[in-house]
Amino acid sequence: MHYFIAILAPIFWGSTYSAVALYLGDLSPYWMAVWRALPAGILMLLISRRGLPLSLPKMLAVSFFNIAAFFLLLFIAAYRLPGAVAGTLGATLPLVLMLLQWLTEGKRPEPKMLGLAILGLMGVGLLLNPSTDIDWVGAGAMLLATFFVAQSTLWMKRWEAKDIFGLTAWQLVLGGAMLIPFAWSLAGPPQAPTLHAVPGLIWVIVLNTAVGYWAYIRSITVLGPNRQSIIMFLNPLTAVTLGVLWIDETLQPLQWLGIAMILASLLWMKFSDKLTLPRSAKSAVVPSR
Repeated sequence: MHYFIAILAPIFWGSTYSAVALYLGDLSPYWMAVWRALPAGILMLLISRRGLPLSLPKMLAVSFFNIAAFFLLLFIAAYRLPGAVAGTLGATLPLVLMLLQWLTEGKRPEPKMLGLAILGLMGVGLLLNPSTDIDWVGAGAMLLATFFVAQSTLWMKRWEAKDIFGLTAWQLVLGGAMLIPFAWSLAGPPQAPTLHAVPGLIWVIVLNTAVGYWAYIRSITVLGPNRQSIIMFLNPLTAVTLGVLWIDETLQPLQWLGIAMILASLLWMKFSDKLTLPRSAKSAVVPSR
């Protein structure tokens, strides 16, 4: 069940590109960032009716890193880079996480997780087939966005908020509110969405964002940040698969090889966890975080 919930985040997030192509192409990407975060957070707060799960400074920090700054940098990268290049740079998340843990916590990368990260990243590189024409401002923005997600992920694991639903809701509300002045200054006042955009907005707000972010934050605490970051390789895999099914895109032989490598990294992690479970169950030592 934990792994099933964990895969919801990359699957729903990977559907973003198809939702935009089919329904949301006419909306400003800056306001789309606000619509993606703020209504989802308000909806979750109406359901939970809970206060801040962390202190206000911690909530502001994680909301800025994980929502506001990430979305802004993501759109900078999207305007300056081919989607394939941006996707490949974003897939460096597992390696960035391991590097941050090594530098800030003195935790050396586990050989198995390092191997999984490299195998999955190679698969993403083949799957997305990135071009060599790279805009370095866009590349820097995407790498910085990945760093912000990695740092906020480690914060959420370290601070261990018990109310995962509330933590998700407040991040989306605070991060969405931070985005409003940027969207207004860059794209002017918001425009009312058309009826054609409504199905895409419902999908993005409810499933892509509310459920997706809850599943991601929950899985950080249950499976750990490194395992969840490996599972996030399903994001570009889902994007490409839906592109084939819904937008009539085609795959080349190297892309099929990339899919096989991503799936191999996920299966390797899942089955190696099963093999180590009996031994860990017999031990009275609490696993390190």
